[in-house]
Amino acid sequence: MVADSPDLVIAMRLLDHARLRGFQFQRVAKGPDGPLLGIRRIGDWSDTVYLDGFSWGCYALRERTTSLVVPDGALVEHRVAGDALNVLNAVLTWDTT
Repeated sequence: MVADSPDLVIAMRLLDHARLRGFQFQRVAKGPDGPLLGIRRIGDWSDTVYLDGFSWGCYALRERTTSLVVPDGALVEHRVAGDALNVLNAVLTWDTT
């Protein structure tokens, strides 16, 4: 993706907004273009965002934090996959109360 691409600019702004909404991001691989992992805990929920580039390989999920062991991801309330724009946009619409 070109450095001044409108999609990249929007994705970077959404990433900044996600940080303001409580996500803490860190690189999970070396290098300036390594994948990002973001985690936010709100009440009984844990939100996870994985960004592996801006055009593909991104996903996010919201799961209930509980001491119960439930098979097959039954505690997952939201799940989204795709490009960074769609994933970040979806995550920022999730209720934070």
